[in-house]
Amino acid sequence: MSKKLNELYVIEAKKLLEKKEISSVDIVNACINEIKNRNESLNAYLEVFDDCLDSAKAADTSRDMGNDGALLGIPLAIKDNILIKGKKVSAASRILEGYRATYDATAIKRLKDGGAIFLGRTNMDEFAMGGSTENSGFGVTKNPFDESRVPGGSSGGSASALASNMTLAALGTDTGGSVRQPASFCGIVGLKPTYGAISRYGIIAMGSSLDQIGPMTKTVGDAELIYKIISGRDELDSTTIEIKESKTKNNKIGVPWHFLNEGIDKDVLENFKLSLKKLESLGYEVKEVELPMIKYSLPVYYIIMGAESSTNLSRYDGVRYGKRMEGNDLMEDYTNTRALFGDEVKRRILLGTYVLSAGYYDAYYEKAILVREEIKKDFAKVFEEVDFIATPTAPTPAFKIGEKINDPVTMYLADIFTTPANITGLPALSLPSGFSKVDDKKLPLGIQFTGPTLSEFALFELGKKFLGEENV
Repeated sequence: MSKKLNELYVIEAKKLLEKKEISSVDIVNACINEIKNRNESLNAYLEVFDDCLDSAKAADTSRDMGNDGALLGIPLAIKDNILIKGKKVSAASRILEGYRATYDATAIKRLKDGGAIFLGRTNMDEFAMGGSTENSGFGVTKNPFDESRVPGGSSGGSASALASNMTLAALGTDTGGSVRQPASFCGIVGLKPTYGAISRYGIIAMGSSLDQIGPMTKTVGDAELIYKIISGRDELDSTTIEIKESKTKNNKIGVPWHFLNEGIDKDVLENFKLSLKKLESLGYEVKEVELPMIKYSLPVYYIIMGAESSTNLSRYDGVRYGKRMEGNDLMEDYTNTRALFGDEVKRRILLGTYVLSAGYYDAYYEKAILVREEIKKDFAKVFEEVDFIATPTAPTPAFKIGEKINDPVTMYLADIFTTPANITGLPALSLPSGFSKVDDKKLPLGIQFTGPTLSEFALFELGKKFLGEENV
């Protein structure tokens, strides 16, 4: 076999395991060896679980006994805001340092039922607040393609671990692009599913009307496999919905060119145009569409996200949740405890508290909710004439560590193409589309396809065609 075991796709590994040509122990050992080689410099994993090899041995024994599972013996990396019973989970925040989960997230339970093995927990922006994984309380994660650059965020640890072959696949969460943007920066596949398609039970909440768990994989086929396993109704999350396997009958792709005029790196734009030509050569019709309200997605997102974040994080006070830092009185306890939050988390809590405060609720939050509905209407209208909407995933390739960290507005603009899917609740898939040569390094680029509600399987079909997986 030309590939190392840790370089395998999930579906490749699954077939080899079923034929008993390799063992789960072999794969996990290969991943652990790569972690030993690269994680010290990349800081993708916060912790490698000490029982992952035992789990691999148990998976091999189970297979020998004639048992099977959709992911039996397949190792995965899990973002540090998704609960695994008995394991540490901190959302990369010092305020939760040392906390152990008391139950499994629904997505984790379903992966366990499928036989998956959890290698460890991956670094992220604290409480998923950031687009670079520079805001972690436990150090910056680096991009495997150029360690002077960010891997994207907030699921940067999962993206970096996967792109460096320290795992076969990973889970991230996506609130404003936190699966798709790091997928673009690290040259992997990232899915933000329809809101409600995957249960949020057992993830540490940031923005409850925006958050979604999403698979991060090396191929579209792998993303589809994991999505099938973890999606569907969950009685523990009332926002979940039934999943349908629908496929599109038409092949029309809309491009909102009016939204792609400013602030886009020239290599990104050129790569996007080449990707559209590739789609046309595959038989897709590409046409221009108008989304008049899409330009308001980013400000609407930061108002709603801030409001929901400040509400969700109010529980971390050292009394109900979080590490307690003692003071001389209760107020000082609160003050000392909340000093454990990083700067970006404090910034967003302040923003959210402001837009929810008396005198500003109507002017900001309520208005943002109304504009959100208008953005949804725009997308619904466009999907009457096209099947998918295409944009670059991010306006630039991966940027330098430290380049934007002191300029929040510039940092937030990195989410310009990803936030609309969270605002509307629509599914969006980021695919690797090429490279940009910067400072003698090849940096990955991504293309994003957004579809109507519950069009994930149509997106997978499109993604496989785009990446040539149909012929694999």
